[in-house]
Amino acid sequence: MKLILAALIIFLPFCIRAEEVPGKKTTVEVEVDPYYTSIGLYRSLTGKPIPHMGAAPEIDIYRELIKNFYKPRTLVLEASINPLPYAGALIRRHQPAFYNDLQLTSNLNVVEAATAGFEEPWAMSMFFGNVISFDSINKSFQGKRTGYSGILINAGNLHIKNNVLIRDNWFEMEGKLKGEQYLADRTLRWSFRGGLKAHENKFIADSFYLGFRRSRTDFENSKSFWLNNSGFEYVADFSQKKLEPLRHLFLVEKKFPVGRRSVLNLGAGFVWTSNKKYSGPLSEKEAAHNSFQFILRPNLEF
Repeated sequence: MKLILAALIIFLPFCIRAEEVPGKKTTVEVEVDPYYTSIGLYRSLTGKPIPHMGAAPEIDIYRELIKNFYKPRTLVLEASINPLPYAGALIRRHQPAFYNDLQLTSNLNVVEAATAGFEEPWAMSMFFGNVISFDSINKSFQGKRTGYSGILINAGNLHIKNNVLIRDNWFEMEGKLKGEQYLADRTLRWSFRGGLKAHENKFIADSFYLGFRRSRTDFENSKSFWLNNSGFEYVADFSQKKLEPLRHLFLVEKKFPVGRRSVLNLGAGFVWTSNKKYSGPLSEKEAAHNSFQFILRPNLEF
């Protein structure tokens, strides 16, 4: 956390001044989403504008990001919040009766099912790597419209366990390919990552993880039922000490166009958490909770 704050103090004034330089060597991106909302400063480290790939095909995007993975050309400083997961924690804390009424089975609480999979309410981030931009029909706050490949550092001071906020100064470093593309005929989102996560709270196990996510929406006729208008996410966490499985998250999505730019997105899956992930007071069994939790994420995309 101190590293992120120090970087913000050092680079923020410089980035703001650089906004006046012709050529867009520094840009600001804002994203508003129920699960992930952020604001970021993008600064070119080469003195050149961030490369633009227009409306490139998906395979060309991956090829470009992988090819330049070890060529850091951009610095990104970002602050983010996960609105719905944070709201789920607030509901459990301040409206416990309402929260308990939504416990339908031992594996299904409606609030937790809608917010499961997010382990922190917010984060500060620093990214070094390759950034490319795309054509977009959306306004800036409706998506980042960029692709990334490089090293990401995250830090925060709270952890979420079963919609409960826990004090924990955590630090994370990962290698990542991530991006979003918004075109007239399709929307594409992807994230492929692997990294390490350390916790100051001794009752939360340090881990390493692998994560894969791809989601594509086609607003014209889809040629593939499985690849288009669908999505998936899989994350596996393992203990740093004994290499034991700590958590598995699996989610599949199917999208159904309901208008010219509207899509009904139905997501379902599960989170499995090992009893080795938490220890001490955090490992106490709850009467209404099990290590297996369903995920239900209905959403309307525009």
